[in-house]
Amino acid sequence: MTEKLLQFIWQFQYFNSRTLLSTNDEQILVIRNGSYNTNQGPDFLDARIRIDDTEWAGSIELHVKASDWALHKHSGDNNYNNVILHVVWKDDVHEVLPFPTLELEPYVPVLLLQNYESLMQSPQFIPCQQQIASIPELILLSWKDRLVAERLQERSLHIRQLLDKNRQHWEEVFWWQLARNFGIKINADAFEKIAQTIPINILAKHKNQLIQLEAILLGQAALLDKTFGEAYPNMLRKEYNFLQKKYQLQKAHAPLYFLRMRPANFPTLRLAQLAMLINKSLHLFSVTRETEDLKAVEKLLSITANDYWHYHYLLDEPTAFKKKALGRQMIHNILINTIIPMLYAYGYVNAQEGLQRKAIRWLGEIVPEKNSITSGFEALSVSNLSAADSQALIQLKNVYCNYKHCLKCAVGNWVIKSGADLAKQPGNN
Repeated sequence: MTEKLLQFIWQFQYFNSRTLLSTNDEQILVIRNGSYNTNQGPDFLDARIRIDDTEWAGSIELHVKASDWALHKHSGDNNYNNVILHVVWKDDVHEVLPFPTLELEPYVPVLLLQNYESLMQSPQFIPCQQQIASIPELILLSWKDRLVAERLQERSLHIRQLLDKNRQHWEEVFWWQLARNFGIKINADAFEKIAQTIPINILAKHKNQLIQLEAILLGQAALLDKTFGEAYPNMLRKEYNFLQKKYQLQKAHAPLYFLRMRPANFPTLRLAQLAMLINKSLHLFSVTRETEDLKAVEKLLSITANDYWHYHYLLDEPTAFKKKALGRQMIHNILINTIIPMLYAYGYVNAQEGLQRKAIRWLGEIVPEKNSITSGFEALSVSNLSAADSQALIQLKNVYCNYKHCLKCAVGNWVIKSGADLAKQPGNN
């Protein structure tokens, strides 16, 4: 037994509450179990109980063992002056307190504890792997909706922290996040640092000069620091040297990685594609706020690097011709990981619920993501029909399943509750 589990059992009244007796044989009737307190003080506030023939209103404190009351020194703490009931799992010592103690263990069904223990001991992909296929669809659907909103809220918090660093400049933060997205996972931090060395007003000045945009991005990434054999990279180098001096640009000094990476994700090519996107749609964030049409945004993202890159993945190293367009998967990746979180955050900060709803709606219109997490859930017959589903499942796995936070999870609650329901039936403990 843990205190968290005990709080869970009390909060949802997963025990036989019809014949409760205190450790001094006083009859206890729970009228209102109280509201869970996340701050300092007793575990549950504003409770109402009847002890024999007297009704009491106040707080309820829970402990695994009765002796924990003294161990935690609650008697000398004024926060606990309003306690009317001490709920414990084991009455290991007979404390003399001005209110009754209720030992809860005899009233909790064994099956509930077994269900909880099976989740905690499960070594599988998710703790409820054996039960999730039997979860009522309505529970899973509503939980997914909450998980999507929760994931967007978490991303929104990160965006708001970035805004605090740059005086609430939304376009600048969008630029940082967009660049980070182009770095894929392995170079994401480096790309964001590179973007933070290039003020967006400089990009705006050179929006219509693709060569200069490429030069700035590749130069700030320290990819133009040598003399090349080909004319094009040497031209970029010359442009960069001029622009670096003009704007007093300081390089990020963030290492970039090429090893064990698909050529399509090489940082050289991704930076060239990013330059083209700036050239075509510098104020992309403004456009996404104004349009309701996801297809229109996808069209703006459908860019192709300039002709040099059709024959190159790396500077000065020619390859066979291959058109270097942003693929559908990358476009969806940008939508899911940059545009939609930024829209949601903007809507949240500026109290524009329509933007928040649009962000969630767009996730529902994008095809589902394919990765080890979504594949794992699909193997368990959990539906993954859109990017909204995918984001919900990623949140579920990373935040709940990996840490076995089953008490906070709607699915885990249902699994545990299937044992607790027995307590509601007459004649069961």
